[in-house]
Amino acid sequence: MDHHHQHHHHHQHYDGDENDYMQQEDDWDRDMLLDPAWEKQQRKTFTAWCNSHLRKAGTQIENIEEDFRDGLKLMLLLEVISGERLAKPERGKMRVHKISNVNKALNFITSKGVKLVSIGAEEIVDGNAKMTLGMIWTIILRFAIQDISVEETSAKEGLLLWCQRKTAPYKNVNIQNFHISWKDGLGFCALIHRHRPELIDYAKLRKDDPMTNLNTAFDVAEKYLDIPKMLDAEDIVSTLRSDEKAIMTYVSCYYHAFSGKQKAETAANRICKVLAVNQENEQLMEDYEKLASDLLEWIRRTIPWLENRVPESTMQAMQQKLEDFRDYRRQHKPPKVQEKCQLEINFNTLQTKLRLSNRPAFMPSEGKMVSDISNAWGALEGAEKGYEEWLLNEIRRLERLDHLAEKFRQKAAIHEAWTEGKEAMLTQKDYETVTLSEIKALLKKHEAFESDLAAHQDRVEQIAAIAQELNELEYYDSPSVNARCQKICDQWDALGALTQKRSEALQRTEKLLETIDQLYLEFAKRAAPFNNWMEGAMEDLQDTFIVHTIEEIQGLSTAHEQFKATLPEADKERQAILGIHNEIAKIVQTYHVNMAGTNPYTTINPTEINAKWDKVRQLVPQRDQALIEEHARQQNNERLRRQFANQANVIGPWIQTKMEEIGRISIELHGTLEDQLTNLRQYEKSIVNYKPKIDQLEGDHQQIQEALIFDNKHTNYTMEHIRVGWEQLLTTIARTINEIENQILTRDAKGISQEQLSEFRASFNHFDRDHSGTLGAEEFKACLISLGFDIGNDAQKRTGLMDGEDFRTCLISMGYNMGEAEFARIMSIVDPNRLGVVTFQAFIDFMSRETADTDTADQVMASFKVLAGDKNYILADELRRELPPDQADYCISRMAPYTGPDAVPGALDYMSFSTALYGESDL
Repeated sequence: MDHHHQHHHHHQHYDGDENDYMQQEDDWDRDMLLDPAWEKQQRKTFTAWCNSHLRKAGTQIENIEEDFRDGLKLMLLLEVISGERLAKPERGKMRVHKISNVNKALNFITSKGVKLVSIGAEEIVDGNAKMTLGMIWTIILRFAIQDISVEETSAKEGLLLWCQRKTAPYKNVNIQNFHISWKDGLGFCALIHRHRPELIDYAKLRKDDPMTNLNTAFDVAEKYLDIPKMLDAEDIVSTLRSDEKAIMTYVSCYYHAFSGKQKAETAANRICKVLAVNQENEQLMEDYEKLASDLLEWIRRTIPWLENRVPESTMQAMQQKLEDFRDYRRQHKPPKVQEKCQLEINFNTLQTKLRLSNRPAFMPSEGKMVSDISNAWGALEGAEKGYEEWLLNEIRRLERLDHLAEKFRQKAAIHEAWTEGKEAMLTQKDYETVTLSEIKALLKKHEAFESDLAAHQDRVEQIAAIAQELNELEYYDSPSVNARCQKICDQWDALGALTQKRSEALQRTEKLLETIDQLYLEFAKRAAPFNNWMEGAMEDLQDTFIVHTIEEIQGLSTAHEQFKATLPEADKERQAILGIHNEIAKIVQTYHVNMAGTNPYTTINPTEINAKWDKVRQLVPQRDQALIEEHARQQNNERLRRQFANQANVIGPWIQTKMEEIGRISIELHGTLEDQLTNLRQYEKSIVNYKPKIDQLEGDHQQIQEALIFDNKHTNYTMEHIRVGWEQLLTTIARTINEIENQILTRDAKGISQEQLSEFRASFNHFDRDHSGTLGAEEFKACLISLGFDIGNDAQKRTGLMDGEDFRTCLISMGYNMGEAEFARIMSIVDPNRLGVVTFQAFIDFMSRETADTDTADQVMASFKVLAGDKNYILADELRRELPPDQADYCISRMAPYTGPDAVPGALDYMSFSTALYGESDL
């Protein structure tokens, strides 16, 4: 461990000084201890490297320290790598032959300028792994790494710089050495991707997955780049710091694989360069031809323009000519001067280039020689002379005339602009459709215009004077000047006449509108209140009413009659208002005033007034009719109310009386139970006979509801009161009768005496304090105690019934002693519906079962035995003889055949039949 550590330290120390490469080698050789992990990596890498060369000679090695011992494959390896022949090897098998061969190899290495420190042939022949690896490393260094040259550096530094240059674009790769920098595998992948991007999807690789990265690179290099796998991904990942020599050996294969490609590129570049010269020359010839054609064409077009000396009639046209000439000299000609110069330069350059690259001289096409262009250019400059001077003289002459003409145009334009639209303004009939306030505004505006018109008189006279002067100076455009002047004068006279005419029309209109305005105001003042009155009246006449009494409807009728009395007066006012409107219409027709819009003082119009008046007239009889119908309805409603009340006031008290009577009867019943039952049934009949009266009342109630009558002051009874009372009465009597019937059943079944029942009844009535016919919880408890029961805690539950636990407590207190099973059985009798409560009736049933003499299965069985003449079975005939036909058939159909030892044909089993009669409920 210490050795390893020390060794590790030692390597880190010399690794820093990477320039002194040989120094490092000596270190390596002197330190005879080799890290086992590194040794393993070197062995694998060096073996693969040797095989990558040996396969070219059709052989390979398996074990690096064994297979080089005889020196034969070592010599072969050097021949393949160097491409040179070595001395002939000795074929003998003896140690001396092997040493001789190894020495031939070592001598060849030394001849290539390599110092072999402490590596001897004997150790190699003896298979010393350390020495063998050292020797192979020396070969790799000399033949695969030393000749690498990148920029100014070579060998190891050159290889490192090559790796850094090639991986520079990859942000997550930083190659600083040949050990740790390669651990994550991205360096290998980046080198492949940089040269052959199609082989690796670099974007998908992750820095934290070195195994995948390393294996990807190794696999791709082997498959596509013909670089064998020389490293083991697991070794690299598991070793703190991989073996530098192994990594360098493997990386150098990448360098050789890819730099081969660069030689091909250089060859291609040379061909491209030759082609480029030809293409460039051809382009220059084309450019010359094109430039020469364009320039000659431009000269041909420009000369005629410069030779034209026909003067223009206007200053503007002449100035345009001058401006065009200025443009020509400043903008159009200078680039052409440049083009001509460029053309000559290009021509000379091209000829020089052709001469230098051994190509024949260039001959331009017909008429495009440099001399042709110079001649054309001379002609152009001749035409230019004198053109500018002629232009300036022409301009001076026109300037004088132009000044006068401009003055005329300016004044005429100002005047025309002022008169623009004035005729239309003066002839418009806007005053026919205006209001009074608008006509006053129009008058003011017209007065302002009249003073404006007078102010323009001066200018018109000036315009005429200038026109006269231009005529005398024979201005080229005199005819149009004269025409314009004439038009201005004629128009001026027309404006004067129109102004006078409009003035009169405006004043006339103002007078008419003032009259109409007065009438409008009068109409508005009277129409508004009248309109309001009509709208109010319509609203009142259409007002819906809900009344419930005759007094209310009579009040409405009185108000309606008072309203009808005011109608004649209203009609007079209406006609007066319409009269005003007709007066306005007459004025409008007579004077043809085109009315501007409507009455400004109101929105109400005669059509509206008449329409509303007609509506009022039409609503009055409708209101009359509605009031009459409502009056009749109220009378009918009153009749229905009284009719219902008269009956309800009788039936209500009757039901109440009957209820009280039943309460009393059920408490005060005397005589036997059968007598009580008869009395009650007769009583029930008398109640049922009252039903038609209830039905009749229901009929009246239906009419009341259909008439939508909601209250009735003649009675306090509603139909619902009566219905509830009647239903209560019927159920109470039915319940009372049922109670007596149940008492009779109990008495007969159990043989309880009339006295015992009376005692129970008396106790019950005694505790039924509110005579409701039922006992509350407290009452029920008191009652049971009075009969000798100790109830336990039932009273807290207020149920009026006993639940199972109370019943059980009660039974125990009366001397019953029972287990769970026995108690469950008793509960199933007194509470057959599993409600968990015990009614008074059920309790009495149970009590009476304990005391009374009731039939049992044994008794029935004994009775059958008598009929059978003491036999254990009975015959059908015996049953038919002794019992009525129905009962006999019942027994025969249900008895099973008897199967005892003494059986005879037709024997029936009466014993199991008797037991079955009582079934499960037998105690």
